Amino acid sequence: MTSGTQRLRLGFLTHVQGRGDDPGRTYRNAQELFVAADELGFDVGWVAQHHVALGGGGLSSPWTFLAHAAARTRRIRLGTAVTVLPLEDPVRLAEDVSSVDALSGGRVEIGVGSGSGEVEYAAFGKDYARRRELTSENLGVLRSALANREVRTPGFRIQPAAGDFGDRIWQGVFSAEGARHAAAGGSHLLLNRAAYGYDASTDEVQRPWADAYLDAWDRPHRPRIGLSRFVFPAADKRTALRQIGDDVHRAALRMAESGAFPKGLDTDEALRRFHAFHGHPDEIVEALLREKVLPVATDLITQFNPAVPDHDATLRALELIATQVAPALGWKPEAAIAHSHSTDTSPDTAPAGVRA
Repeated sequence: MTSGTQRLRLGFLTHVQGRGDDPGRTYRNAQELFVAADELGFDVGWVAQHHVALGGGGLSSPWTFLAHAAARTRRIRLGTAVTVLPLEDPVRLAEDVSSVDALSGGRVEIGVGSGSGEVEYAAFGKDYARRRELTSENLGVLRSALANREVRTPGFRIQPAAGDFGDRIWQGVFSAEGARHAAAGGSHLLLNRAAYGYDASTDEVQRPWADAYLDAWDRPHRPRIGLSRFVFPAADKRTALRQIGDDVHRAALRMAESGAFPKGLDTDEALRRFHAFHGHPDEIVEALLREKVLPVATDLITQFNPAVPDHDATLRALELIATQVAPALGWKPEAAIAHSHSTDTSPDTAPAGVRA
């Protein structure tokens, strides 16, 4: 288990969703989020991979998308939360990851997971019942390839040669057992925006998973915990609800069809089930300060999914997160910290962070 402080990193996650009328515009708008987040000082921009459309869109080819984002941004790190690993050839995936890393100047993070859809497994000819086993098998090969070791046959290593990925691989988990497994493999931890199938609050469910992960960590480098949360600031709660309420309610009703949520939820309960933080930035900060997993998180990953706000509202929400919400939680843009270090010669000065 680690000790000491780590700087809180701020990220955003997009599922690259639109209203379904123009996929090109949906993708361009998502690219604009990366440009805006880069300018606002966000540390990491994440995308989610979905092979089956999500009621208005979804991104099936994240590394192509991130290669384009690399060309349009300067400093923001680029990651997947997650790449559906059992549906990938891990050697081929390693080549894509290494290529985007080279193009971006070493800014790539890769998060992997097993996905959740039987349809996509069938489409790729994979056994859904073996998804966890396939994830572990493919992750082992991916790690070897990104470590520039020979893979699958003597004399074969990926090109371009990868940078050091020992500290840049993440796993999404949905249990304490999964968290311990991620720690045993040396992966950083990704926690979903909501815990499905539980009546308790998401943070109450996930905090034991985070504790199990930290207790099991035995690597020399510090572990990171990426906490994905639905955060949508606006002028006030009524304005926020006008942008997100209907989408969240519809998503909850779809989740109820699969048994993840109870049937007949109203909008307020849907927002609770999705563990949504919405309204004026001050309200959001107050609520996040009560969040039970945030004290052990090293990365706060904000997202608007399952809502699909209009593009201007999305950009404004990103701005409010970076200028009002995250600073109140102790976050500072890396550039500001670098500037303060260059002007402050005190040996005791340290950036704000969270304990992990």
